[in-house]
Amino acid sequence: MIVLQLVLYCLIFSLMVRYAVRGGAADGLYFYPKTVQERAIEIGLTTQETIKKKRKIFMTEFYIVMLVTLVLIIGLWNHVTDFKTAYLQALLFLEVMNIYDGIVIDKLWVGHSKFWILPGCEDIPFVQTWGQVFKKRFFLALIWIVGAAIAAGIVVLIF
Repeated sequence: MIVLQLVLYCLIFSLMVRYAVRGGAADGLYFYPKTVQERAIEIGLTTQETIKKKRKIFMTEFYIVMLVTLVLIIGLWNHVTDFKTAYLQALLFLEVMNIYDGIVIDKLWVGHSKFWILPGCEDIPFVQTWGQVFKKRFFLALIWIVGAAIAAGIVVLIF
């Protein structure tokens, strides 16, 4: 059952990323390196203010959806009520999501889809190298240790 839940969680993650770029890749410029953002601004695709605004709105929606989904899976679906179990499940989901993001989203989807190529920015590398992916995933793995405790605390409070 947990494998099905992990797949569902990663699917929701993918849908959120797709939602972020529903109007085209330029809607998700905050996902891109600064060099791409600067070029996009330079050629008139967007403004710095628009990038910041879209990032703030999306990240707020993203964290709410992913946290609510996580809490519902652990508390409602799995009937977990103790902190330790909730923490371990939350940590598993967040770390699997972290790895999924690095491999499936960053390397496969972004790295092999023409969708993410912005007109006028084709010559600027925007796909993370494996080294960048590992560095970012390691840093996020540490953050999710704390994030799992927050999610577990919410599960215990609600359920």
